[in-house]
Amino acid sequence: MRRDHRPYAVKKAHLKFQEWYARHFIKPQFDAMGDGFTFLNPWNIEVFGAPITIGKNANIITTSDHKVRLTIWAKEAGKGKIAIGDCCLICPGVRISSADEITIGDNCMIASSVYITDTDWHDIYNRVHSLGSPGPVHISENVWIGDSAIICKGVNIGENSVVGAGSVVVSSIPPNVIAAGNPARIVKHLDPAIPFIKRSDWFSDPAMLASDIDQLDRDNLNGNTFRHWLRTLILPKNTD
Repeated sequence: MRRDHRPYAVKKAHLKFQEWYARHFIKPQFDAMGDGFTFLNPWNIEVFGAPITIGKNANIITTSDHKVRLTIWAKEAGKGKIAIGDCCLICPGVRISSADEITIGDNCMIASSVYITDTDWHDIYNRVHSLGSPGPVHISENVWIGDSAIICKGVNIGENSVVGAGSVVVSSIPPNVIAAGNPARIVKHLDPAIPFIKRSDWFSDPAMLASDIDQLDRDNLNGNTFRHWLRTLILPKNTD
């Protein structure tokens, strides 16, 4: 489809259903989850183990073929933790798997198909019963991790840094740099004179943000009728 053919009322009802589903079925699976969340297709979010927490204003986007999976499989009691901060964006296909500790700061963006893990899940020699040798992963505030990147055990990523698409991060990355490659290496230092606009700035006035998004939907869907929408579902054209 070239655009969204749904009437405004149909899209609004769908968004309300997604919010209800997330609050009723997804939120109870977290040890803590802040308000202001927006989950697209929340039935494709899989949460296993504890403790797993996520802050306020979380955006999690999923598709049926790219589920978001947050998993804890601890080697011993008291181990295993996933803590995600405020105003974070998690895109389709992201997997976060912990046997020790994974912390993600506020305002982070994690692109599609990223994998973050704090262990190898098998020992080099014992490939049956061992989870390997875990090492905590700490991702600081305002980090952007590109599409299909892999963040390995024992890694720290500094504030504001960017990990390029497809990178494999096996050693720590300092703040305010862009790192890319396999293994990831620093390719650029960010300009400290340029201020950052963070996701928390976008959420600074939630009521105004909700009003702006609602008006955008009204404008984009203006003129869509229920009959026209049904026709696009049953008898789509190449101009739809």
